[in-house]
Order: sequence, then structure tokens, then C-alpha cells
Amino acid sequence: MDTVVLKFGGSSVADNIRLNIVADKIKKFYEENGRVVVVVSAQGKTTDGLIKEALSLSSVPNERELDVLLSSGEQISMAKLAILLNRLEIPAVSLTGWQAGIYTSNTNQDAVIEDIDTSRIIKELDNGKVVIVAGFQGINKNMDITTLGRGGSDTTAVAIAAKLNASKCYIFSDVDGVYTTDPNQTKVAKKIDSISYTEMLDIADEGAKVLHNRCVEIGEKYGVQIIAKSTFSDNDGTIINDKIEGSLVKNIVKNDKIKYVHITSNGYSLEKFNYIYNTFIENELNVKNLVNSSEENLDISFTIPKDKFNKLANLLENKFPDLESTYSDISRISIIGNGIMSNNLILNKTMKIISDSKLDIISMEINEAKIAVMFKEIVSDEILEKLHKELI
Repeated sequence: MDTVVLKFGGSSVADNIRLNIVADKIKKFYEENGRVVVVVSAQGKTTDGLIKEALSLSSVPNERELDVLLSSGEQISMAKLAILLNRLEIPAVSLTGWQAGIYTSNTNQDAVIEDIDTSRIIKELDNGKVVIVAGFQGINKNMDITTLGRGGSDTTAVAIAAKLNASKCYIFSDVDGVYTTDPNQTKVAKKIDSISYTEMLDIADEGAKVLHNRCVEIGEKYGVQIIAKSTFSDNDGTIINDKIEGSLVKNIVKNDKIKYVHITSNGYSLEKFNYIYNTFIENELNVKNLVNSSEENLDISFTIPKDKFNKLANLLENKFPDLESTYSDISRISIIGNGIMSNNLILNKTMKIISDSKLDIISMEINEAKIAVMFKEIVSDEILEKLHKELI
């Protein structure tokens, strides 16, 4: 009998009323399949609250201890859901990431799952129980708690599905699938019935919150079909698999949660540049869109997520006090769909809208499946509606 893996996001388990809705869905899957693994996120905005509490104590919290703190949110969710299911006479057991055998790299706040020992999960399934696993967390070789990055519960779910050879993994949230753009930013967004792993990975990489990027990578690698659905309706969701269908432009992502960083100093050498960049890597600051414009003097620029900015600023202040740094809030808009590069009409329409809107561009990246434009400031959501109407 095939095992079914269900993941419920923070909005789905936000309070006791919603937990009861989740329990009803689990009951249906349990009665139909018998072998059900459930992965849960922290309730509502719990993780945001825990981060805020940590930052009230330190602008750059100790990363090991921050993971210990953040992992507690999912543990509350799993225990509450297990208590509820058992009361409803649905046998259930809750497991933390390490109890579920999830082993990760040593990186804090962005760990990668290296292996899953599913023996405990399988034992509980064989005993007829619903297994509820705390998402977003695991344990490293030092027996320390690690977390997988925001949205990491998706990756927990798909990784477990892959390890158990489950053919499908359901990702439940408060939206009924993947949309052509963020419906919270514009009303013209339309639901997509199906999308390829490649397109979905580009959408996730560009900052959309629909799915964690690594869960899509795992789904593609192991052939796990991912189905994104709403917890609160029975509408068909979006299927993510290896099929490429439909129009060229599938999605438009606008990401405002990035900082543009410009660093300069007198004097330049390749050794100096490499030392700075290697220091970023050693401190797990995965900067993107790096441009080295240095000649006689050091001149580099890059982007970094806003949630990593305090860590970067602290590093520059303490490790490189001689560097001059400027920071600005910017927007990056990415137009995603297979075959985009071969269609000049898409690029022409995009550039006309940008020009007519008098938007100032920092850089543009074009490949087979994506046009990504970075602007010098945060741009209005109105640009999404204009691009959507012309391109989708």
C-alpha cells in the first residue's frame, strides 16, 4: 500500500479551529490509504515571533542557539495535532526531526538534508499510526538541532516522500495552488493547473513563497509528484511534475525582500577580492548577482536577502572596517516560462512596459526560461498587473 505524505503550512494549523479542519482531511486520507505521514509547520506567525524575540536579545544571535529556539515552533504544532487526532480515535504519534531520523549538514538556518533513517517512521506506520513529523528541522553529525531555512517544511515533506517511495506529496496551505503571480500583490493572478519542476524551481529561486526551492529539486530528482492545494477547500490544486505544457510565460515574481550592496575601497588585487568572497562563503552568506567592477580600486556589488543583512553588516563592520559599504532596498522582477529566450516579443513587451513606467534598471539576466530584471529601488506592484496583462 502506497504511503501518502501531507504537509500543512503555518496558516493551516494557526489555531485550534484550523487544526480540526486539518484533522478532518487527515482522517479522510487515513481511511482511504491507511499509511499517512503528516509534516507540519509552526502555527501562524510563530517563527516570526521567535526571530523577533531573538533579535531583541542580540542583533546577530548565536546561530546554533537560534536553531534550537526556532525548532520549538514545529514541535508545538506536531504535539497539538497528535493530541487532537488521538482524541478523535485516529491513532497518531508525533516525531521531532531527529526522532524521525532526519540528518542534515552542519549549516544553521539553511541546512541541507543529507539522509533520512526512516526506520522509526516505518515502524509507526506498520503499527497503524498516523506519523506527524515536525518540519523544517533535523540533526547534524554533532547531534545539534538544525533548521532548513524558511519554508523548509516543504523540503522535509518531499524528502520523506522520496525516501518512502511515495508517488505523491500534498502541500496544503491557505491558497489553492500556484498562481501566475502573487495574488496578494495583484488581483489579475490566475491559478495554474500544472507546471514543470524546472519552471517551479525558477519561481521558488526568485523568492516566491509558494514552495521551498529544495523541495522542488528533490521532487524532480526522485520523481515525486508535488500537489499544491488549499487546506480550506476541495478545489483542484496545481500539479508539479516533469511535463512542460501551455503558454511560454507561466509566472511573474516580484521580490522586494532583497538588499543591493555596493562595496568599495582603495587598492585592488585578486587576492583581496578572493579573501572577501571566501569570507562570505565561510560565514554562509550566499550572496547573489555578484559583479566585480574593480580595476585600480575595489568595486563590487551583489544582492543578499534582507533576513541575512544584519549578519552581513556585522561581518563587514568587524572583519573589514576599511571597506566603504552602501545599501539600498530594491525590487527584482522575474518572468518565468520555458522557451522565453527564443521569443523576442516577450522581451520587447517587457522593455516597453519598463520604459513607459520610467523604471531605472540595475541589471538584466536572460536565459532559456527566465528574464530577471533588478531595479534601483522598490517598484510598485502596479508593474505586475501591466506585465501580467501583456504577457500571460
